[in-house]
Amino acid sequence: MRILIVEDEPDILNLLAFNLENSGFEVIKAEDGYKALEKVRRESPDLVLLDLMLPKMDGLSVCRRIKENPGTRHLPVLMLTAKGEEADKITGLELGADDYVTKPFSPRELILRIKAVLRRAKPARKEATEWKHKGVYINFETYEFRINGEKEELTATEFRLIKELIDNQGRPLTREHLLSKVWGYEFDGYARTVDTHVRRLRKKMGPCAELIETVRGIGYRMN
Repeated sequence: MRILIVEDEPDILNLLAFNLENSGFEVIKAEDGYKALEKVRRESPDLVLLDLMLPKMDGLSVCRRIKENPGTRHLPVLMLTAKGEEADKITGLELGADDYVTKPFSPRELILRIKAVLRRAKPARKEATEWKHKGVYINFETYEFRINGEKEELTATEFRLIKELIDNQGRPLTREHLLSKVWGYEFDGYARTVDTHVRRLRKKMGPCAELIETVRGIGYRMN
């Protein structure tokens, strides 16, 4: 699971990152509200840990923008508030924040709160049977694949590959991740296998091939 920490105080930011990483989470960092919204758009986190007192754009404004956007409104937000910010807690919850933790906080309590919010968010994620975007149509039940209305045949591996990219749309996936999820093994020497299949998949996608973006030094991302 990927957690975006939005906090402008370096000591608190590093403490949060340390505890989250020790609990098995992947951490993304942002020091102000504008960077937070950019990271939400580019990195597709699973949860936002949001301080309310931020430079440039306060946490309540960040929360409002996340919850007003149809593409991110289901993204869980857990607020970090100071002890006396009762009104801000209420406002944040009214805006759609999922929970809050008051500073100073117990790292153990914070981790438990994060896990609880993520558990509650899971049922809302209904797996789609179809995916349509810029001329690409895929039916995950019938294995139908069309480009601008024209049917193309995918191999079982190519279908698993594009589904993994779509399931993580907007998120860069490493070759090692794709090897593990699509092929079921984890060997560095086989990383070029991913490149070969992506190349074949792009060829079948024709004019829509640009949807699969190469992320230099990392792997691939479905835009």
